[in-house]
This record gives sequence, structure tokens and C-alpha cells, in this order.
Amino acid sequence: MPAPTAYSAANVEAKWYQHWLEKNYFHSEPDEREPFTIVIPPPNVTGLLHMGHMLNNTIQDILIRKARLDGRNACWVPGTDHASIATEAKVVKKLRAQGIKKSDLTRDEFMTHAFAWKEEYGGIILEQLKQLGASCDWERTRFTMEPELYKAVIKVFVSLHKKGQLYRGLRMTNWDPAAQTVLSNEEVIHTDENKNLYHVRYKVAGTDDEYIVIATSRPETIPADTALAVHPDDERYRKYHGRKVIVPLVNREIPIIVDDYVGIDFGTGALKVTPAHDMNDNALGEKHGLEVIDLLNPDGTLNANAQFFVGMDREEARVAFVKKLKATGDLLETKPYRTSVGRSERTNAVVEPRLTLQWFLRMDDMAVTALGAVESGEVKFHPENMVNMYRSWLKPENVRDWCVSRQLWWGQRIPAWYWNDEVFVAETAEEALAEANRKHATADIKMEDLKQDDDVLDTWFSSWLWPISVFDGFKDPKELEYYYPTSDLVTGWDIMFFWVARMIMAGYEFSEDLLPKKLIEEKGKMPFKNVYFTGMVRDEKRRKMSKSLGNSPDALELLKNYGADGVRFGMMRSAAAGNDIVFDAPIDPETKEVLNTSELCNQGKKFCNKIFNANRLIQGFEQVDRAPDPVTVLAGRWLEAKLNQTITEVDRMLGEYRISEALATLYNFIWGDFCSWYLEAIKPADGKLSSETYELTISAFERMMTLLHPFMPFITEEVWHQLRERKDGEDCVVSTWPTAGSFDKKVIEDFTLLQDIISSTRDIRNQRGVTQKEELKLFVQRSEATEALIGAVAGAKDFVEKSGVMSSVELTDSTPDNALPFLVGNDKGYLVLNEEIDLEGERAKINEEIARLEKQVNGVNRKLANEKFVSNAPDAVVAMERKKLADWSAKIDSLRAMV
Repeated sequence: MPAPTAYSAANVEAKWYQHWLEKNYFHSEPDEREPFTIVIPPPNVTGLLHMGHMLNNTIQDILIRKARLDGRNACWVPGTDHASIATEAKVVKKLRAQGIKKSDLTRDEFMTHAFAWKEEYGGIILEQLKQLGASCDWERTRFTMEPELYKAVIKVFVSLHKKGQLYRGLRMTNWDPAAQTVLSNEEVIHTDENKNLYHVRYKVAGTDDEYIVIATSRPETIPADTALAVHPDDERYRKYHGRKVIVPLVNREIPIIVDDYVGIDFGTGALKVTPAHDMNDNALGEKHGLEVIDLLNPDGTLNANAQFFVGMDREEARVAFVKKLKATGDLLETKPYRTSVGRSERTNAVVEPRLTLQWFLRMDDMAVTALGAVESGEVKFHPENMVNMYRSWLKPENVRDWCVSRQLWWGQRIPAWYWNDEVFVAETAEEALAEANRKHATADIKMEDLKQDDDVLDTWFSSWLWPISVFDGFKDPKELEYYYPTSDLVTGWDIMFFWVARMIMAGYEFSEDLLPKKLIEEKGKMPFKNVYFTGMVRDEKRRKMSKSLGNSPDALELLKNYGADGVRFGMMRSAAAGNDIVFDAPIDPETKEVLNTSELCNQGKKFCNKIFNANRLIQGFEQVDRAPDPVTVLAGRWLEAKLNQTITEVDRMLGEYRISEALATLYNFIWGDFCSWYLEAIKPADGKLSSETYELTISAFERMMTLLHPFMPFITEEVWHQLRERKDGEDCVVSTWPTAGSFDKKVIEDFTLLQDIISSTRDIRNQRGVTQKEELKLFVQRSEATEALIGAVAGAKDFVEKSGVMSSVELTDSTPDNALPFLVGNDKGYLVLNEEIDLEGERAKINEEIARLEKQVNGVNRKLANEKFVSNAPDAVVAMERKKLADWSAKIDSLRAMV
């Protein structure tokens, strides 16, 4: 069977991934090596692979594979999050399709259905990550609702309660009527939307025709009004201080209160106060001792307190109330306006402010600790400017106590038991009962007398423990002592406060209780040393990619079309730390659906093919026992120097978390320098290559594959094995990261100049329509530099003749006739064409180009001289203008040297 002429990802990826698994290369156990640990941001157990997952996990895999090649004990812990709201919604939907209502089930019955759903669908995304090449330690896979991690959450809750950091209170909270649970502030997404502002009159009690007009966006809450507020300095309403108004429709008198919270210039200057349905109104109500009337059911429908339209959804009721107010003459005007609306991150339902009894965690002291950890540099952010966002989240004025309870069944049930009006917090019901009887020795309290809290804990209350709990730190901290603190965390900036800040809080709060003091002194309390923030993956309109918007390609189809290496390459070529990624996602003009194509991924696929065919070319050479020719020796010296320079640059970039730049450097070196220049330079006319050159080439290519392996693991493993015969266990994935040797910069500079000469002659050929195969004469101006290179370096002249397709290359002291000039460093080259050249005409073209560029330079200089532009424009824009100035100025100098 003939060898394949093109790389096939489908034939390679499954083979090598299975091989790596069989060799157990991804598994880690504590040993004498330095650990390098990453914990995966656990995807929701409901999740499927999408573009954000692919970006995030590709970066993690690059870091973990690099650490493995560095000889460190690489441990990448995978797992999934139980995702309370999203998963419960999925289970309820599935049960409904089977004709089963959640309300018809006991809690235990529902949990049985939920775990069955998790077993059927919960591991899909982890299997999909394997297709991407993720080298996780699959033996360590964790799930936030598994028994040991569940126990860890309960233990922490009890511990925090004993410390007085957890409390239960009746407070205004964000309520999701679709999921019927409270949400934290961070789970509410605020967007500007078009709404109506309704001007409604309230009759002043005791008068025949005096009214105060208010403006409201929620007329359906009018029956819950318990006051009307005005500013004390508003002259329009001074005469009404201390009086009452009558609530329209319900004809109930409420007081007119005075408070400087009211904005004189907003609306009519009079504010209806509804303490049960607005956060700020609730604060006013507490301040003035107002009654609280709640007219909404948990599902967002109106209850009996509304008096009208009972059972109707709040949105429908708004329309009905507007009609009724029109009929009574109390609605005076309707105005459209744009306002911020809070929606649930999970269900997209409009969030309802609601007074509920919840559990809260005090955050003020924890926030100070978490901020100090980053500002001190114990935890480093990449890019550094992310510290500014982090700091703004954790400012004392922005920190609120964390509402940790959720009105759901799927999750860790709050370990609190109630007897009469008392609460007993304990890890088990037995411990709670014992505590109750210790406190009330004569009451003889039985288990059936206690009722456990029905709520569960916020999902983030389990994932904030992730770097500790995945190593069973709360049960037996032996592994924690080895792997903690973890090395790097890779995550999106959008969960900086949700997760990153809270993990830092948990690390400092609990590690001291779990780890030996000496170890903490050596390693620290922080849960990780570095945080790499990815940007959001966006489409060409800069919208965040999501299935709901229909602007995201199918991740699995991309993998199928381009292979894992191609997709990884495509993602990383545009993924600078912290910056959003604009991923090309073309739209089908007929169906208007996103196509599963990508030019970036296609570039990665072509790169794989280039590497594959470069190896085929090398393997096709016949090795012979002869000395290499001067061109091959010159190219070999340059390749070794350039490879060592590349290793140095890639090491520096990875150390600075400039991962996309490291890949770009490798791409340019392998495709450009190695494939396009080196292989062409050594390619023998007779197909026979000296054994010395062959070994040098194989050795260099081998190191390139190791360097590229973290980024593109499959093609590199495949080619690695084709380069040489390998013993069992000699695999690229566990080879050794190349060490950068010393290199002579002069060798690189000389060869670069030779490349420039050849590239310039090729450009002239293209401009003049001269084939690249036609042999031409080349003259180079004689100088100390050109004499030292072309006249003295063995192989230099021959290399230009061979790669530039020249009949001759000569140094000259004069200008040859009928030759086109071009720059060779600070000197000139002259290419003699087999045709008559109008030199005056060529000079005129050059002068025209100089004049055009000078106009461009003058325009940029004017911009940069404008202090307002330099001060107000984004740094990237100013930097781009300065680059234009430098490039155009250099081009002008080059052109002037040619005339």
C-alpha cells in the first residue's frame, strides 16, 4: 500500500490518544519531582463543547504538556460542576415530557431522577475534550456532587457558621421567577432595553381635585404601594408634607413621606414606594417604618394582594393594569424610555426584587484578604491589567455579603435543622439532634421534631473549594500537601469574581487549618500562583459566540473538518491573554446559518500538511557517505543558530504567558525558515544527501516537533515516530524540552541578508513578469560588508545562485548597464534582466512612491503632534500610528537609496 501523500488527522488522532492513555502518561502520583498542577474550570454537567471551552482547554493543555516535557510532575485535574439551576431545569423538563411534575415527587425521588440524568448525559463534555487532545489525568476526574466533595462543602458551611461568618436573614434579594430561586448580584445580567414610563395620578386625600402624578415602569405593583415620597426641597410638593394620597384602583390611603433619596429632576419628582418589589423602596420602607405588601407569587404571577388579575403573569398583568388605569382616567401619559433591566444569567427571566429569608456569608474581611493576595503579587494575573478589574470588584463599597442559599433540590442541602424558632447547624442530622438536646436537656427532642432546611447551596459554594477539595484536602490532606498550591489557573475574565476571587478567599481561609505551618511558610496559602485570563470568543460583529445567538460554529464539526491540531492552531493564533478573540465564522448566504468553516483553522490544517510533507521529503533523500557541499554547510550552521534563537524566544514567551506569540514564532520558523529556506537550500539535485547533513536535519526536526508538541500534539507525535526508530516508551509526549544552546548572531544576520537578496530578486521577477526559473545575472555593490559575506563566506555566493536561480553572482565597483537596482543592507544589488530597461522611467516611479509616502508620513506626524489625540486615543491606536511612521520612514530611506 503506497504511503499517503497528505496528512490525515482522522487516521492519526485516535491512534495516538489511545496510545497515550494506554501508557498512562497523563496520570500523576506524588513523587520527588516538582509538581505542576492545574485544576480545570469545571464545565457544567449539562454542557457540550463550545468555542470558549476549546480555547480555555487548549491553553491548559499547552501549559500541562510543556510542564511534562520539562520533567515536572504534571497533574491536570478534570471534573464537572453540578450546576444547580441549569441541571434542575433540564431534569424538570425531561420529567415533564414523561408526564411527571416535580411537585408530585418527594425530594429523594427527584434526586434519583437527577442523578440518573447526570449518569446519562453528564460526562459528554469530558469525552469531547479528549477529541481536542486534552491530556487530563482522567483517573482523577471529580464531580462537585460526589460524596467526598459534597461532605467538604458541608464541613465548610458548618465551620464558617461556627466562626460567625454565616448568618440567616430576611433581605431583599434577586428572584428568578422561572427557576424560582434567589440569585446573587453576580448572576444578574444587566442590559439596556426599551420600556414604557407610565404617568399615573394619585388623588390627595381630603381634596376634590388635587392630584400628585408619579412616573412608573411597573403599574402592576400599584396595589402594593405603601407610601408616596418627595424630596424635602421640592417646592412643588412642600404643601403636601405629612398628608396622604389615595392609591388608584384599590382606594387605599398611604402617607406622603419626605426623603432626600428622591430625585427632584427624575420623572415628576414624586415616587411611588413599593417596599416588597424594589431594592431602594425597601430601604426607604425600613427607614420610614412602612408596611410591606407582597403581591407576587414565586412564579411571577399575581396573588390575592393584587386584588385584580389574580393568577395572571406579571407581564400580562402590566398590560391589564394599564387598560384599567386608562378606563378610570388615572393614566395620564405613556412615554417610551430606555432603561437597564436585570435578567437571570441562567434562564434569561427578568429578575424580580423580592424579600426572602436566606443564608448569607460575610464577605468584607475575606475580600480584603483576596485583594491583598493579588496586589502583593502572591497571586499573579496575566495580563497584569486584569488586576484593575479585580480591584474594582473587591473595593469595600462594592462588596456585598454572599447569598449562598438557593431554592432548589439539586445541590448540597444546607446542613441546618430547625426546632421551633431555633436553628442547629451540624454536619449530620444526628449531630444536630445531639446539639438540640444538649441545649434543651429537658425537652427530649426526637429526630422527627427536627426539620432540615429545604434549600441547597449556591453552586459556586462548592466550586470555590475546587483547588482544595479535588485533592480531598478536607478529608486527608496528604495529596494536598504535595499538589497545593496549584501552579496555573486558566479561566475567562467574566468569572473573575464568581470564581477566581472566591477561590482565593477559600485558599486563605482554609489552607491554614489543613496544611502544616512549615509548608505554608514555604509555599503560601494561595490556591494557585498564576491566573491566565482568556478573552471572550466573539464573531466578526464582536458579539460573544453562543448557541442561543446562532453565531457559533459547531465545535465538534470544526474538529472533524480540520482535526484537533488545526483547530488548536486556529484558536491560539488569535488568542492573546485577556484579549477577546474575533473568530472567523462565515454565514451561509442562503440559510443564514453559521458555517463550520474557519480560515484560521484551515491554516492550521495546512501547517500540519506542510510538516507531514517536509518529513516525506527528508525521508525520500538517499543517504550517502560524502562531505556536504558548502551551501549545505552554510545552511546547517544557520539552521542550528536559528533553532537555538527560536528556543530562547519561545522559552521567554511561554514564561511571560505570551502563548499565541510563541506559536506564531514556531510557525514562522518551521514553515518559513525550515521548510521554505533550509530544505530548499540542502535539496540535492541527485536526490543524495550526505549522512552528516541528514542527521543534522533529523535532529533539528526532532527538536522542532518537541517544541511544537504542546500546541499541536498529534502531528508532532506522528512525525516524531517517523523520523527515527523508537524504543517502547520513547514518545514525543514524554520526551525532553530542548535546551537552547549558544548561537552566533552573525551567522543569522549574514544568512538573513542573503535571504533578503534572494527575496528582492524574486519580487523584481514577479513585478516584471519574469519566471522564477529563468537564470539571470546578479551584481552586488562591493563594500567591506559584501566582500566579507559574498566574497569570503563559503557557500554564500553559491546559495544565492542556487536559491535565486542566477547564472552568476558577482561583486562590482560600478553600476552595470541595463540593471534594476535594489537594496542589499546599506549597499545596492543590481539584477540584469534579459530585456531593455527604461531606467529613467523606473526612477520616476520610485520618486512618485517616495512623494506618496511622504504625504502619509506628514499626516501621521500631524496626528502624533496633537496632544489631544495622543492623550485620548487607546494605547493600541497610538502605537499603530507610531509603527506606521517608522515603517513608512524606513521605506522612504530605502527608496531614496535606489535613485
